[in-house]
Amino acid sequence: MSSRRTWSSVGALAAAMLSASAAAAFPHVVRPGETLAQIAERTYGRVQMEQVLVAANALDAGAGVPIMPGLRLEIPALGHHRVTAGETWASLAERMLGAADRSDVLALANDTMPWIEPTDGQEIIIPYNLRYVVGQNDNLLTIAYRFMGKRDNAWMLHKYNHLKKNPLRRGMVILVPLTDLPLTPEGKAEAASAGALVRSEGAGRAREAQRRVDAELPQLASDVRSGRYIDAVARANRLLGYGDLARMQVATLHRHLLEAYAALDATGLAETACTAWREADPTVRLDPIELSPKIVRACTAPSALPLSAPPPEPAPANPADAGPSR
Repeated sequence: MSSRRTWSSVGALAAAMLSASAAAAFPHVVRPGETLAQIAERTYGRVQMEQVLVAANALDAGAGVPIMPGLRLEIPALGHHRVTAGETWASLAERMLGAADRSDVLALANDTMPWIEPTDGQEIIIPYNLRYVVGQNDNLLTIAYRFMGKRDNAWMLHKYNHLKKNPLRRGMVILVPLTDLPLTPEGKAEAASAGALVRSEGAGRAREAQRRVDAELPQLASDVRSGRYIDAVARANRLLGYGDLARMQVATLHRHLLEAYAALDATGLAETACTAWREADPTVRLDPIELSPKIVRACTAPSALPLSAPPPEPAPANPADAGPSR
């Protein structure tokens, strides 16, 4: 077989396998003298990621294919998505990963549980669906260890690929959801130049800000509970300054600010915090049993009432309750 036919067949196989890859992946054209190991180290900072590049580009087909200058490779990377109201892990998994029952993998990839739904404004990562051709000596344990770092993730591969009682066979193609794909600064620069990171989600910057806020929220709550109100005000305002937060994170921060300002008798700031809290979370109910009188007063002051909320209309009189006319 001529080299032209070899490269043609490999290119066709790679194209077929990459058609459903994550949109965040980006192309790289091999330069003279480059090796896969060099590309892996430059892009991910880890030489061992060479095996991901091999699998993603079907370079392990048959006896293996060396890379040549001019060869176009796909570089796997994570996707990002900003959650909108009403989206669930199941609906996101169906749209982003191809099946609603992959929602547990999507939730776990974002450091949460499938029964805790994502919140409006939260930025999440989307795993890269690596298409892997099963080899002669492969099983779910070895594949999980090779690409996901843990043999214990074999159950995930089994469920993700709807294998049920079907055994793996040589030549079968399975999907491996990759989440450990951090890019080096050089890798991010190449991805950006390829247009892969030009998207509204901010290429993970919002997700990083949201994770930092989640990490500090317990300490903020502790500051408020312990009466360290000055520290709480400073911390909450600093966290708000991160920007790109999920709506419920904003609501929680303003709720803590409201309590701290009310305790400090900073009436105007408490009213402002209450307005921001209720705007971020329209479901808020001012329960006088749960909230202190200071907080209730701050939230019911004219300046704290949402401008868009009209005063409640009086209930119509019921003629049956009016009693006999005199």
